[in-house]
Amino acid sequence: MGPLLGEDRIARCPWAGGPGVMRDYHDHEWGRRVSGESAYLERLTLEAFQSGLSWSTILNKRAAFREVFAGFDADAVAAYDEADVVRLMADARIVRNRMKVDAAITNARATVALREHGGLEALVLRFAPDEPPAWHDTAEMATTSEESKALSKALKKRGFAFVGPTTMYALMEAIGVFDPHLVGCFRRGQTS
Repeated sequence: MGPLLGEDRIARCPWAGGPGVMRDYHDHEWGRRVSGESAYLERLTLEAFQSGLSWSTILNKRAAFREVFAGFDADAVAAYDEADVVRLMADARIVRNRMKVDAAITNARATVALREHGGLEALVLRFAPDEPPAWHDTAEMATTSEESKALSKALKKRGFAFVGPTTMYALMEAIGVFDPHLVGCFRRGQTS
């Protein structure tokens, strides 16, 4: 399926056809470059929490995630202890999955450690594809790539968790490592 015209007569990727949180995310954020450690840690964390769930669930809980994970300040989250885990597991405003909560803390600690090697942002950007995809319809779209597999391996080697190739591919799309929009979508080619 290729881009769809919404009721506003604008062509978008088909998953963002109707008004609401998904369209807002598509139009204003998905595929646009982010910068800074906390922005990268946030997207990495949210992609991990999304695993097995709908993205709209995560977007609807995003404000709570930002609150409970201290604005994704790596130093703050890296200092979380078992009492913080108990607090997070009791908070119905977020996804309460112990493995994902533990991974968020682990990844904050790994992010802090990665600073002496250039940082999370620099590492992720090293895996940008030389030839970005340009899909015309959803049947052509991939869920992994050689680059996402390599990024996953590099992050795991540095102590990150919940960073499989599919999750890293979704991260790369979300933060604009390459343009994920379908050819014909009004956002195609708009990276900022």
